[in-house]
Amino acid sequence: MTEAVRSLIAQGLADPEATWSLGGFGALATFARTPDEPVTWLGTEGTGLVTPRGGIALRAAQAIPVAYETAFSGGWSHAVALCLRLQHGPRPGHGVVTEAGPDTDALRPANVGDNLFDLGLDLPQGRIALRTGDPHPLEILRSWLGRDALGSGSPIAGLVARSAVDLVVTSPLGRIEVFAGAGGPGPRGFLVPRLLALGRTHAATAPIPEGLVPVASLNPAHPCRDGVLLPPAFDGARHAAFQALLTRWGPPDLVALKARLVAGTAQEGDSATRRMRNVARVVRAQAEAMATGPNHDAGKS
Repeated sequence: MTEAVRSLIAQGLADPEATWSLGGFGALATFARTPDEPVTWLGTEGTGLVTPRGGIALRAAQAIPVAYETAFSGGWSHAVALCLRLQHGPRPGHGVVTEAGPDTDALRPANVGDNLFDLGLDLPQGRIALRTGDPHPLEILRSWLGRDALGSGSPIAGLVARSAVDLVVTSPLGRIEVFAGAGGPGPRGFLVPRLLALGRTHAATAPIPEGLVPVASLNPAHPCRDGVLLPPAFDGARHAAFQALLTRWGPPDLVALKARLVAGTAQEGDSATRRMRNVARVVRAQAEAMATGPNHDAGKS
């Protein structure tokens, strides 16, 4: 399976329309790029790249892909979660901000040696850290050593919101870096205390099998959205591409149910579970989207 997962990662990174996320529920980094953005590839297997605004490097390791679709009012989303078994996750965080020393694994040479500050968040997915070589934010971060990163009066969320420092998320599957000053629809960092307080590893709508923790997530190009989330006409090629991923990596029972619903040989019953009802809603949403007709401009950009 490792070679198949490696291929999945390489194809996802090669697609400028795809986005990635790495981290936990309420604390994560996302990576995206524009088709015309300069790219420096890392390594020889296409599993890492750097742009002027951020970088990403991933490895297959023991990753277990889980593809799924989620219905919501007015449409649906899709993703492939790269999961790990609980025993393969990192050790718990320290609970307070600590200085971790120079970042010797930085994705671009300019950041090698800049100081890393582990936020100490107790996430089974990985570590959330801030990085800087700038004296002013360095002083701010050192003033908060040994304290709760998101406690009352903490400057951490403000530094992230202002993109004053690099956000670095590391995990057994790799890392995402959001460079200071990154803006626009590209790499971004998120720290949401109210979500962290829930103690979840993922959203309740994601059908992640018991015993697995989603660490990274690939969101391929959506058939009803462009790069700035505008609703173009239905793109059949994008839809078919994700359906192939769903067939390969989706939960077999839900994939089989969707096939029956699409074929009209199954119906929702009184005993349907929430996940089964979600599949039915996805099928209805996709049928409505297909009725808009194909997007004849797809692939011309």
